[in-house]
Amino acid sequence: MTANQNLAKGKWLEIKGDLQKMWGKLTDDELEESKGDIKKIAGLIQQRYGDTQMAFTEKLSSIFKKYGNDK
Repeated sequence: MTANQNLAKGKWLEIKGDLQKMWGKLTDDELEESKGDIKKIAGLIQQRYGDTQMAFTEKLSSIFKKYGNDK
């Protein structure tokens, strides 16, 4: 594993942690399956919580921007 891969993996672990703090119903497996795709994660949040996309988009985007990973 290269330094860049380690950095990316480390950031993903931090992002996942923040996502699970904010939306605890998201499982580790579901997040791993999303491969960090913000649209897939948004779909998971909508499924689990029934919120409209407007209700969580800003929070979700801010988590990804925090780690410089706004896919």
